[in-house]
Amino acid sequence: MKGVNKLQKTNITDISKDEVLTIAEKMISEKRRFIIMNGYIDSEGKNSIVYNYDVDGKAETFICRGYDKLPSITSIYKGAAQWCEEEICEIMSIEFEGLTKSGRLFLPDDFDGTGQILVTPLAELKKNNKEE
Repeated sequence: MKGVNKLQKTNITDISKDEVLTIAEKMISEKRRFIIMNGYIDSEGKNSIVYNYDVDGKAETFICRGYDKLPSITSIYKGAAQWCEEEICEIMSIEFEGLTKSGRLFLPDDFDGTGQILVTPLAELKKNNKEE
């Protein structure tokens, strides 16, 4: 018997800074697994932090946009969140309040933030390439 591979739809919800901890607490109380979080700079130059939770086998995604400081969820999801938050702090200009950093993950200890590693939108790369 052949299986059918259907693309999963993900629920994506924009949230505020004030909802980050409430959602994490709700998810852990419902025994929901924290999948991953990541960060990027959107097309308007705003920090965007994405939180993903497993809800009955489907990803529930929450995006928090436009903040330089967010509450850490490591007190709730421990090491699963800590690694993600530390990595995001290392490559983006954002702080997670309450996060105890273990040290650099991959950048040298003497890195001063010059030329911070950021993902550049494809449209901007194309524009810059045409100008050269």
